[in-house]
Amino acid sequence: MKPETLNFFEKVYQVAKQIPYGRVTSYGAIGNYLGAPRSARMVGYAMNGSVSKNVPAHRVVNKKGLLTGKQHFKGTNLMQQLLESEGITVIDNQIQHLDKVYWDPTKEL
Repeated sequence: MKPETLNFFEKVYQVAKQIPYGRVTSYGAIGNYLGAPRSARMVGYAMNGSVSKNVPAHRVVNKKGLLTGKQHFKGTNLMQQLLESEGITVIDNQIQHLDKVYWDPTKEL
């Protein structure tokens, strides 16, 4: 499918699938990369529906590194457990050393 024929959610999924193991990005960074800088909330809605799309939604957090989407994962701490299994430290629902694990699609893609 050509990129111009994809809907916004599908474009979000394409970007999220490229987030490297052990790295995270933000809803806003994905929106910026897609040319929609004020669409962080819409990116979040896309992540909510990504379970059956094989998208690493656990790697998408808010701009401060907070696990704001964790309620959409089955189990009480699944998002945190997935991140920690990739070597990312999470304390009080916040990624530690965000600057070291942050992946910016605008710079990386």
